Amino acid sequence: MTKLVVSMPGSGLLADRLAAGLCAEHAEPRTRRFPDGESYVRLDTDCENKDLIVVGSLDRPDEKFLQLIFLCDLLRELGAARVVLCAPYLAYMRQDKRFRAGEAVTSQSFARILCRAVDGLVTVDPHLHRYRNLGDLYNVPTRVGHAAGLIADWIKTEVRRPLLVGPDSESEQWVADVAARAGVPHIVLEKTRRGDRDVEVSVPEVERWRDHRPVLVDDIISTAGTMIETVRHLGAAGLSAPMCVGVHGVFADDAHGELLGAGVQGIVTTNTIAHETNGIDVSGILIEALDDLFGE
Repeated sequence: MTKLVVSMPGSGLLADRLAAGLCAEHAEPRTRRFPDGESYVRLDTDCENKDLIVVGSLDRPDEKFLQLIFLCDLLRELGAARVVLCAPYLAYMRQDKRFRAGEAVTSQSFARILCRAVDGLVTVDPHLHRYRNLGDLYNVPTRVGHAAGLIADWIKTEVRRPLLVGPDSESEQWVADVAARAGVPHIVLEKTRRGDRDVEVSVPEVERWRDHRPVLVDDIISTAGTMIETVRHLGAAGLSAPMCVGVHGVFADDAHGELLGAGVQGIVTTNTIAHETNGIDVSGILIEALDDLFGE
């Protein structure tokens, strides 16, 4: 089946790489907003009996979602055989239960709406917490690419004497996985709670690591609050300025500037979300995931 890659605004570079890897054509729809804020969507490329891959990350989803739904609906009207969404960053994974009476469980609502628009979904490292996998949410075929191997390769190549650091026990599994892949040591900061507002944070075996470069790794950098706090604790322990590495660089508000201002050596993210910090390319794992989905 002939494939056609269609990019949402801001995803053209990644879509080019996916199209090249899939031996597919890349088309960019024409989109704009009317003066009243409504969306206009048009695609001039033939879609008849083709497998359509819509590429677009869903950071700032409320600004993008209706346009995405309109585009997917249009592709079906134009005769697409299948419409698959490749969303390297998948939004609305945060609210995964009803914490208070009357709350919307938006992860479930979002999934129901999206599943009516697409025939499949490919993403990278979704923020699964209470869900075992995407199949608990999405009733269309899904594939997930994992960036841990790419991050480990980048650390091995770009950082001299790295020491991976987890801010707390919850991060240990993720940090340990990347460290094992890179063949480098890792630690998790130790927290001792003395009271409701009295928490002491220490670096275990700090003298052992003074000649290493700390590397903070997280799946999502949103407010960057956890990373900034960790940078402060590492500095207080006398360690060198750390590198910060994230899979998804959401960077809410001025998080990027605030993290730079905390005294880090640098910030690197994957290109799941287009940003100036992008230094790790996920197109290869997305191509593998798409090939696997279409081959089922």
